[in-house]
Amino acid sequence: MNDVLPPDSMRGMRVLITGSSRGIGADTAGYLAAAGAKVVINYRNKEARALKVVAGIQEAGGEAIAVGADLTDPASVAEMFARVREEWGGLDVLVLNASGGMESGLGEDYAMRLNRDAQVNVLDAAVPLLHAGSRVVFVTSHQAHFIETVPTMPEYEPVARSKRAGEDALRARIPELDAAGVSFVVVSGDMIEGTITATLLERVNPGAIQTRREAAGRLYNVAEFAAEVARAAIEDIPADNTRYVGDVSDFTGRD
Repeated sequence: MNDVLPPDSMRGMRVLITGSSRGIGADTAGYLAAAGAKVVINYRNKEARALKVVAGIQEAGGEAIAVGADLTDPASVAEMFARVREEWGGLDVLVLNASGGMESGLGEDYAMRLNRDAQVNVLDAAVPLLHAGSRVVFVTSHQAHFIETVPTMPEYEPVARSKRAGEDALRARIPELDAAGVSFVVVSGDMIEGTITATLLERVNPGAIQTRREAAGRLYNVAEFAAEVARAAIEDIPADNTRYVGDVSDFTGRD
């Protein structure tokens, strides 16, 4: 994991990645830690998985801690950032990676509570720990980013619309972030092979991933997409604050 970012390019930087006990978040944490960052592994209820990610980073010579928090619970989020302040004094990078909405048994409004409301609350709670030169990275999908102009699979539409609502709410905070010297970037990718969302989508709509793979030519896997999220933590921000991963011609109508 040490060839994604230059060695020591994040030495001493303090990073919190939401939803990082597995998948894209866990791999992003590994890449950033390999570049020297100190990483907070956030989890909702998978403590054992989070501790495994921490152990892997530590065994490779990096520094990480696991902090549990239900992002839809403001009190839990406040406790998480209090722990970060106590341990490290502040943050240099916040990666808003956690998302969901296709899980069962969490309420009809869960997608909006997690993908919009929680994202804004996490940012608000993090702002006092950020400083001039810090960065906020929001992770989304092309299906969500372009949902207002390009329809997606019906099974995914509630998630897509809630993630777009979250992105819009976060973008509304750009002026105040800019004033504080905090940069903001959105990383948008196509469906990602191997994510829990892709697995759940395939369960309710068998063949959906293969159909999208054929339309797109290829889909990124978890490790490949995580590498792009990691790069977005320190590389230059595009003029529109959006870093597109992979081809977007199906969504923009342009080659």
